[in-house]
Amino acid sequence: MTIYDTRNRPLKDLRLSVTDRCNFRCSYCMPHDEYEWTPKNEILSYEEMARLAKIFVSLGVERIRLTGGEPLVRQDLEELVHMLRAIDTVQDLSLTTNGALLTLERARRLKRAGLDRVNVSLDSLQPERFSTMTRRGDLSATLKGIEAAKSAGLDPVKINAVIVRGVNEDEIDDLFEFARREGLQLRFIEYMDVGHAHGWSLERTFTQREILQRLSAHGPFRKQGRVEGRAPARNFMPTSEGEDGSFGVIASVSDPFCASCSRARLTADGKLVSCLFAHDSTDLRKLLRSGTDDDQLKAVIEKTWLRRSDRYSEERLEAILSDRGYNPGDRNKLEMIRLGG
Repeated sequence: MTIYDTRNRPLKDLRLSVTDRCNFRCSYCMPHDEYEWTPKNEILSYEEMARLAKIFVSLGVERIRLTGGEPLVRQDLEELVHMLRAIDTVQDLSLTTNGALLTLERARRLKRAGLDRVNVSLDSLQPERFSTMTRRGDLSATLKGIEAAKSAGLDPVKINAVIVRGVNEDEIDDLFEFARREGLQLRFIEYMDVGHAHGWSLERTFTQREILQRLSAHGPFRKQGRVEGRAPARNFMPTSEGEDGSFGVIASVSDPFCASCSRARLTADGKLVSCLFAHDSTDLRKLLRSGTDDDQLKAVIEKTWLRRSDRYSEERLEAILSDRGYNPGDRNKLEMIRLGG
């Protein structure tokens, strides 16, 4: 069974946040110290997450990604991985992490439990800048985590680099060369206005076009498009056959992909969110804990998706290009730390 929203987009992907806690404080995600963590008694148990995930799969979800916060701050995460791997028809089970807690032993446990691959956030290769951007991170720990993932066979290992003008755009070439040398899949991400806490401004967004210009010395590159037509990254590869150096760009600001978005998000406290830039949600935890059965939960999830009409990034670009301009504060949005990216 596959369900479609009002714009004929299928439900195929689930972003499942397992916690809003994190050992980093990245400036584009959670820059303020006064953030209040979700009380632990409101965080879903692994059994609750697996139950909901099974219902999502029955509605068409094929790929599940575990996110946070930092998912590895939760103990025994491999138990949840094992539960999710047991669900029929899940084609891909992945994890987004900052890598700092990914030891070789833990990477192997996750692999044995059924995890397919990892995405590691890596915005800088300069130790001091990395520490500044993450506000707590140690570059060496993240690099060791990447190596652990490779050694454990969590393949492919992808690295995500958020590029912020005036901060790290001078490292685009270095990140490209690092990924090529280490056999990693690289995705550059435009700085975008998720939530409000980080004070986003359009002037700090280094666009896809500018990223491609920076990499022109390694090119030329040809556009591959998006995996299965709906992945968030637009992929590029060298024009010369046999040349290494493919990469992707997630360009939510300058090249929106709302028309093909097939992702639902479930927060750690059980809120179903239909868009990364959403301002509201559907409370599934309350239903879970009040005795609602699976058929009723399925009906609520289906109804939420069927009425989904989100196209925030397209609306943002239209406003940017119009006479009225764009003000990120015009719409209330949930913070990235709660959504899990």
